[in-house]
Amino acid sequence: MAEALPYSAMPVPIAPSVPQASPQVIPFGRALRIVGDVHGDARAFAAALETDRFVIQLGDLTDYGPDSATTLEMALRMRETGRGLFLLGNHDLKLVRAITGRQVRIDPPLAATLAALPQALRERAAPMLEQAPAWLLQGNRFFVHGGFHTAMLEEAPPPVPEGRVTGVLARALYGEHTGRVQNDGYPERSLRWVDRIPHGLTVYCGHDRRSTDGRPYIRTNAAGGVAVFVDTGAGKGGHLSWIDLPPASSGI
Repeated sequence: MAEALPYSAMPVPIAPSVPQASPQVIPFGRALRIVGDVHGDARAFAAALETDRFVIQLGDLTDYGPDSATTLEMALRMRETGRGLFLLGNHDLKLVRAITGRQVRIDPPLAATLAALPQALRERAAPMLEQAPAWLLQGNRFFVHGGFHTAMLEEAPPPVPEGRVTGVLARALYGEHTGRVQNDGYPERSLRWVDRIPHGLTVYCGHDRRSTDGRPYIRTNAAGGVAVFVDTGAGKGGHLSWIDLPPASSGI
């Protein structure tokens, strides 16, 4: 059973005009900046946005860090001005479910985020979070929050579901699990999905903090497919990382 929304904020109505995630385009010919999980580290996110490159933020804007409200405000402004876009992460999904009155477990990080969001910001954020794509492909570059599946190369990202997240969308938001539970109560994550990245494709993702040296972690499979894990612990005692890419040879 869902917990009641804390505080006195009213749920934001789910916009009937947004039945599915609207297409968001990576502009052709633009150099890119790929930004990892921000988790409320607004100061670091502001530094990442100091660029003339088109920004692709890999999801998980809020929770844990010191200023989720400012982080969310900057992300919305980035989208509104056409300077970049953000993908849907698992924490973004929880946030949009909470502010639209859907069923969601409100844990302490989400509760802290909700307490910091004024109603006007909730109303502005809801449709943009609903529209955030779960993955994007540009040439031989693939962008996703949690993990890759080959079906994503053939399917458009689905809309935010009313109930449980399953199938390819679950892979996009949560990665792949072993079926075991860790001592902290969270599912144990697997990198088996990396082995299925086709030759020549590079997947840029967040969600999993795999770095051991403070830099994005790069893993190459036997076929030559590559995964780049950009999450380096922003908002959780680490720092925010980003990767700058040259313009692609073809747009989407």
